[in-house]
Amino acid sequence: MQKFDFNAPAELFPSRNRKIASKVRYRRFDTAADAIRFAVEELPEPLLLGAYIEINEARLGHKDIRALYESDGYPFEKAAPAASTEAATPSA
Repeated sequence: MQKFDFNAPAELFPSRNRKIASKVRYRRFDTAADAIRFAVEELPEPLLLGAYIEINEARLGHKDIRALYESDGYPFEKAAPAASTEAATPSA
């Protein structure tokens, strides 16, 4: 992937999954980095799967969004992975 501008304005279009009640709607972000962070860290997984981010008239699907979030160039600290339920449940 060529050098990505994380500072470009971005628009998030969440999935239109009618099976899932969602209050997440179209949003504009000052930077692509903010849009990517929101999509990966705050959108429920089923909504991320159909979501896309538009930056400078280019559309990025959920795989592209995840790849940019995981890239070395991503400017923000990434959220800690959620603890597994097995690790959190004490053995009887």
